[in-house]
Amino acid sequence: MGNALQFTDDNFQKEVLDSPVPVLVDFWAPWCGPCRMIGPTIEELSAENAGSFRIGKVNVDENSQLAMTYNVASIPTIMIFQGGRLVQQFMGVQPKAKLQQALDEAKSA
Repeated sequence: MGNALQFTDDNFQKEVLDSPVPVLVDFWAPWCGPCRMIGPTIEELSAENAGSFRIGKVNVDENSQLAMTYNVASIPTIMIFQGGRLVQQFMGVQPKAKLQQALDEAKSA
């Protein structure tokens, strides 16, 4: 992994829900082809938005409690949290510009 943070059942509250800035969370698994396709996009967003947003990944195989809590039925599922609340959700591979726009909207909300 590169710039993207690793969120887990243990650190999700502190790293995501308690974050003072918007957080993009990519729910993924290593065996998931579409997840591997969007991985570089997540890494680019993380590098380009360092300091403005938090961007990270949740491996659903290793953190099944989070997947159940947020009803992740298919992966990749991308969620954006602001102020401890889920504000946007996307399923499947998404264009980088769409995800960046969603982050910008969360910051200005």
